[in-house]
Amino acid sequence: MHDSPVICTIAYDRPGRQAGRLQLPRSLNDSGWSNLYVPVVCIAGGRGPTVLVTGGVHGDEPEGQIAALNLARDIRPDDVRGRLIIMPCLSPDASRAFTRLWPSGANLNRSFPGSPAGSPDEQLADYLTRAVFPMCDAVCDIHSGGRSMLCLPWSEMHLVADRGQRAAMLDAMLAWNTDYHFVYIDIAGGGLLVGEAERQGKIVLGTELGGGGHVTAATHRLAERGLRNFLRHAGVLAGPVETRASLGLPPATILKALDAGDYLLAPESGLFEATADLGETVTPGQTVGRLHFLERPDRPPEPVAAPAAGVLCTIRAIAPTQQGDCVAVIGHPCRREDLL
Repeated sequence: MHDSPVICTIAYDRPGRQAGRLQLPRSLNDSGWSNLYVPVVCIAGGRGPTVLVTGGVHGDEPEGQIAALNLARDIRPDDVRGRLIIMPCLSPDASRAFTRLWPSGANLNRSFPGSPAGSPDEQLADYLTRAVFPMCDAVCDIHSGGRSMLCLPWSEMHLVADRGQRAAMLDAMLAWNTDYHFVYIDIAGGGLLVGEAERQGKIVLGTELGGGGHVTAATHRLAERGLRNFLRHAGVLAGPVETRASLGLPPATILKALDAGDYLLAPESGLFEATADLGETVTPGQTVGRLHFLERPDRPPEPVAAPAAGVLCTIRAIAPTQQGDCVAVIGHPCRREDLL
């Protein structure tokens, strides 16, 4: 990739453990000649698949960053069957600021497939698209609801068209062993990291591990345990694969939200009040939240109602809300067989 401005300080085909960085050229107000450093760890230990783990696509989602950092420090080449590439934080400046977007306003998760001649986020997306994804068999991109949304902790996937790829992704999703799993559509535009990896035929897994601007110890444990079990399932990490049955847990619930109407958007701007609890089973027309109006204390709040029966699987975590913001998501229970 001689036309890419991104420099990688490690050699992906070298055996053993390497820790380095990607370097992206940039120019700042207070540093005309500068580079953005993106950390990367590569651990290779014999024949097997190549799996990429990414965190911090959005800076206000620390769950994946910490799970990936722990993984990068703990795993040794003898633990690996193939090659494990770990990029703990793809948006370092946003992570330091605890913001979803880059300081430029770019959303890395709307920048794919990217361009070598574009802005830094597009250059990074292009590097992943053309240099990293092609060498991978599977991609795991760890997210949460960030500061603005609170999700049931789940692993997730798109319902890709290729049935073989879809079945492999379903099994990978279930290997996370969360209580819930989620099959979703994109309502905020394309350009996602997982979308490009899926287009290249990879086994792609995502997560939404809570959110709301805070992380509990239980969430950290879930992130770490789920990630490592997925890697054992993928065949890149040594050790037995756990199942919910082997852990003494009941079967997980698979939820799907494949209609745009499942994603409830604020009809007006105001202060959002949740009136239903995360994980609650709701009925058609049930009010799940209300919008209040500071300028009109005499005006009754505007209800936001569930369009159909289902499970309230996402709720807005902060009160200030702009018209068009997603304030809730309704998921519909289904079986694995229904999705094949």
